[in-house]
Amino acid sequence: MSQLKEKLLSSFIAFEEQKNVDSYVHGIRTRAIKKFEEEGFPTKRLENWKYTSLKKTLNYDYKLFPTTTEALEFKDIKDYLIDDIESYKIIFVDGKYCSHLSETTHDGMDICILSSSLSQSKYDLVIENYFDKIAKKDGITSLNTAFSSEGSYIHIPKNVQVDKPIQIVYFSTGKNESVLYQPRNLIVVDENSHVEIIERHQSLSSNSILVNSVSEIYCNQRSIVQHYKIQDDNRNASLIDNTFISQQRNSDYTLHTFSFGGELTRNNLSIFQNGERIESTIKGITIIGENQHVDHNTLIHHKEPNCNSYQDYKGIFGENSVGVFNGQVLVEKEAQKTNAFQANNNILISDKATINTKPQLEIFADDVKCSHGCTVGQLDKNALFYLRSRGIPEKEASALLMFGFANKVLSSVSIPEVKTRVNNIIAKKLGVKIGFDI
Repeated sequence: MSQLKEKLLSSFIAFEEQKNVDSYVHGIRTRAIKKFEEEGFPTKRLENWKYTSLKKTLNYDYKLFPTTTEALEFKDIKDYLIDDIESYKIIFVDGKYCSHLSETTHDGMDICILSSSLSQSKYDLVIENYFDKIAKKDGITSLNTAFSSEGSYIHIPKNVQVDKPIQIVYFSTGKNESVLYQPRNLIVVDENSHVEIIERHQSLSSNSILVNSVSEIYCNQRSIVQHYKIQDDNRNASLIDNTFISQQRNSDYTLHTFSFGGELTRNNLSIFQNGERIESTIKGITIIGENQHVDHNTLIHHKEPNCNSYQDYKGIFGENSVGVFNGQVLVEKEAQKTNAFQANNNILISDKATINTKPQLEIFADDVKCSHGCTVGQLDKNALFYLRSRGIPEKEASALLMFGFANKVLSSVSIPEVKTRVNNIIAKKLGVKIGFDI
């Protein structure tokens, strides 16, 4: 048994005694810690983790329950927020909710924190119907479930179009040395409602940080959810992001994942289509270098007929970086008239960079349109020569080609300020100044 696993198991009873939750949630946590005890952390012996090792990441002596926190002001976090738009904000600092930096509401909808919903009886019905219902019961997700206590709680009742985006941001200040955080998000969007969500995890120091995050998102009938994840953390921070989405009839879920930073980033994304005429769109841009590692593991499960799904992931890998894409589309026998597209295109700008890509289709229906594919290559030398012949320096010419490569993913971002922010991050990653937006 690893030292970290033993530490977690021995800490569970003390953790439970400190939390004010009902027997229902207590039962969920108890079953989850037993599952984690059985399975532990994932290893490369598992097919879905074949190219991603947590061995180095788990070797730190992480503090599990930080008791101290650094007081932050708005000026300290402004650069990490999309601050040029009006938005609701749920801000956490060192694992604790920060009320003076947040803007939440209970006016016609609940945009607040999970700890309140787990301890107050007025939320019992939502918790019993949705909490831990679609999260995978594997070791890493069960670990989060066992220690789930804080995160965002969002419940949008039917026929509500949320008037401004919701930003969920988790900050680690470095007040504690090495820390393991386990945030939990529960998002329920009822019939005919629409919401935009921007999510970020950010370390403000060079200390070793591991975040094991779980989000459960429920898109009920005819709801629309637009979701953005900005992953641009410090080089000593690692993130395991587990996101599970349940979609009902006529719902529309869109996710853009922008992976630029951190030592190791693993995105486990599972979408379950539980009705007809569902739209699921997931897109991603990865730009990493040095010894960074980003792994996208996706599943779209088509269960009913007349549904669509679209996956488009693009990666640019430099220096000694490693990229992984393992995308699965599962079409059940009943899911006739399914239209599923999946693509993973990658550029290697270093001879030492690596990409492992495995797009997968499992189809049990006979009346479908499904396609998948992947490409791995380098920048087009003829296009590069053309730009240089027009007086554009090599570095800027390469950056223009890479911007064009990423354009298809960014063009579908519906919040202009998010597009501008990501555009600026890409320019910084490529080390150039671009005088236009893509």
